Amino acid sequence: MIDLHTHTVFSDGELIPFELAMRAVAKGYTVLGISDHVDVSNLEFVVPGIVRAAEELTKSGKIIVLAGVELTYVMPALTAKMVKQARKIGAQYVVVHGETLAEPVPAGINRAAVEAGVDILAHPGLITEEEARLAAEHNVCLEITARKGHSISNGHVAKIAREAGAALVFNTDSHGPGDLVTVEQARKISRGAGMTEPEIKKMFQNSADLVKRLAGKKQNRKG
Repeated sequence: MIDLHTHTVFSDGELIPFELAMRAVAKGYTVLGISDHVDVSNLEFVVPGIVRAAEELTKSGKIIVLAGVELTYVMPALTAKMVKQARKIGAQYVVVHGETLAEPVPAGINRAAVEAGVDILAHPGLITEEEARLAAEHNVCLEITARKGHSISNGHVAKIAREAGAALVFNTDSHGPGDLVTVEQARKISRGAGMTEPEIKKMFQNSADLVKRLAGKKQNRKG
């Protein structure tokens, strides 16, 4: 199981990074991404702590942990600037809190995130086909989510991604241990969104490909 959208006590999650990672191991996870909520007020505080935890957890050999962030309720005009800043200070990948139907997210953030070239546009709600086509052009993955509330638009996201040729990834948006899922649970949620078995298999492969791409970027920075 690869899950690149989870939260810890660095934002509104229940667990510290080490406990979240060990509970993920117990669920059969091989890769865990920690992407706590950030805006201009806490970005520079959150990233270093997650980076340190991710490095030590990965060294343990039990699980690969990636350090990310989720830009949340950030105004569209600020998005590109914050994406660059997050990566500059060490975030391995960037998620943007998309236009979910469950919350009053600033309008236009889906397009702003795609144009900024984020790695994952989370729970993008009623994303348009044009936005999904831009996501495909910019290598931005769209999220199928296990999160209550956000998941009500999974069927729409799957349909639009199919029509636009956009890549899907599956994430949980976990805030507590009860939110983590097994691979089989992820399959069931995806089937509920109208996805076929080949599409689900491709979605899981997209997550693996994204992890490889992120690992390559990290290696290049070290070099």
